[in-house]
Amino acid sequence: MPATPAHADNPIVQHIYTADPAPLVHNGRVYLYTGHDEDGSTYFTMREWRVWSSADMVNWTDHGSPLSLATFSWADANAWAGQVIARNGKFYWYVPVRQRSNGQMVIGVAVGDSPTGPFRDALGRPLVGNNEIDPSVFIDDDGQAYLYWGNPGLWYVRLNADMISYSGGVTRIPLTTAGFGTRNGNASRPTLYEEGPWVFKRNGLYYNVFAAECCSEFIAYSTAPGPTGPWTYRGTIMPRQGASFTNHAGVIDFQGGSYFFYHNGALPGGSGYTRSVAVEKFTYNADGTIPTMNMTTTGAPQVGTLNPYVRQEAETIAWGSGIETEVSSEGGMNVGWIENGDYIKVKGVAFGAGATSFSARVASATSGGRIEVRLDSASGPVVGTCTVGGTGGWQTWTTSTCGVSGATGTHDLYLRFAGGSGNLFNVNWWQFAGGTGTGGGNVLTNGDVENGTTGWGVNGSGTISRNTSTVRSGTGSLSITGRTSAWNGPSQDVTAKLTNGRSYSTSVWVRAQSGTPSAKATLALTANGTTSYLQLTPATAVTTNGWTQLTGTATPSWSGTLTNATFYVETAAGTDSLLVDDASLQ
Repeated sequence: MPATPAHADNPIVQHIYTADPAPLVHNGRVYLYTGHDEDGSTYFTMREWRVWSSADMVNWTDHGSPLSLATFSWADANAWAGQVIARNGKFYWYVPVRQRSNGQMVIGVAVGDSPTGPFRDALGRPLVGNNEIDPSVFIDDDGQAYLYWGNPGLWYVRLNADMISYSGGVTRIPLTTAGFGTRNGNASRPTLYEEGPWVFKRNGLYYNVFAAECCSEFIAYSTAPGPTGPWTYRGTIMPRQGASFTNHAGVIDFQGGSYFFYHNGALPGGSGYTRSVAVEKFTYNADGTIPTMNMTTTGAPQVGTLNPYVRQEAETIAWGSGIETEVSSEGGMNVGWIENGDYIKVKGVAFGAGATSFSARVASATSGGRIEVRLDSASGPVVGTCTVGGTGGWQTWTTSTCGVSGATGTHDLYLRFAGGSGNLFNVNWWQFAGGTGTGGGNVLTNGDVENGTTGWGVNGSGTISRNTSTVRSGTGSLSITGRTSAWNGPSQDVTAKLTNGRSYSTSVWVRAQSGTPSAKATLALTANGTTSYLQLTPATAVTTNGWTQLTGTATPSWSGTLTNATFYVETAAGTDSLLVDDASLQ
């Protein structure tokens, strides 16, 4: 991919070409599933699917490719537009692929235990197929699931509760002009429906958003009183625009807002075969209709801010220039192929009263270079510079730390990379630290559990230990076993670190070692002989299948002298063993 100017935040991924967005909201994050247009494509040359996620709609984490054509031994080409849905504690990814034995397009289904996979072929064969494409999946309020797809037709089946089989036959939805608009000059396709259905329900009304009338396509929609119709055409959502002759939509609600995902050809080298996913925020009209909107380079506004005092993956990016990503030997992905002048922008970083140091996990098979920590632009003020030396390999990791001065308040963060010629170094993650008593610092010690169990104890009964086999990031997480009550859990004494009446933000990642308990973070405050309990995060279900982030904001206050303050992670009920990682109270 060529380097791109930091003019805005759309498209939302800049280091590869992405297409056919399928967003999913899960546990306070948006997971975005896309296709991958290969560089220089002159056809829909697509061999894998990719996953991204964001908690704020602007900083997107690259989770790599947990699904590809190779997942399906019976498929040989065309990793085209799919969609993921959660059910039964699992994640089902429906994708169109070409069946090797007959060259026909069919729908396969993969299943994973977490939204980022890995995914495996659920059946070892196609789920359904009639040489048409673009599956969309929807679960109605009564639990009945539907799979829709089609180009040139529009079809559906009723999925069974297992999500990998269906009951009854394949049903064709009548494409009437009343239902899908009138197309002129094409007797074989009398309606505007082209492809790419996206079906969802809102306030009792069913919506089918689709790509209309190639070529070039626009995005239109229809509504119905039921999941299978009858449909009524409602008009245009996004007109023909954007340097790609196709478009493909996905619609979600997240954190009180509504979002419309689409693709275009806006990146350098972009075209109808080298596309990029973008997003706009919108508001439904009072009558439930969807307003017409245009593509922008601005994109959606940020939801909240980003916390720099917990470990952030280097591949969490609002805008990147010149960089690439790859699988990291320490888990997840890392940023690589870094050359002099490349940079990463992270939007809306809340430094609070001030950061005092910056650390980055780095590796270099050459002589390294420098990370310039800048604010507000790639040429903005430098608040710190970290030197990166050679480590003996591109996956031989060490942590580089440097002092920071002048990083206060909320700013866009630019990590600008500098050095000699060629590839300089790789970056896996980064994290700031604040001075003692500053508004920005994490009051928890060793919240990332990279220094054994230092700083951690047990609230009540149980045994803590450092786990190195199941981690959210870095090389270790905190294991708590042997709990005998729901309130037992890993804890820290924060008595000397709290300010009365000050607001604190909590972020802690939790994973169950058994069961599906609801976990929460709590603060026990003892003043003048009386103990009170402040819930720091809502109780949230956690599973053994992946990490769940607990977040919240609360204001501890007390009268008299504070004699004890204990931060701890507990469950709403039960005594299941837990894993905890990347905890912060700031």
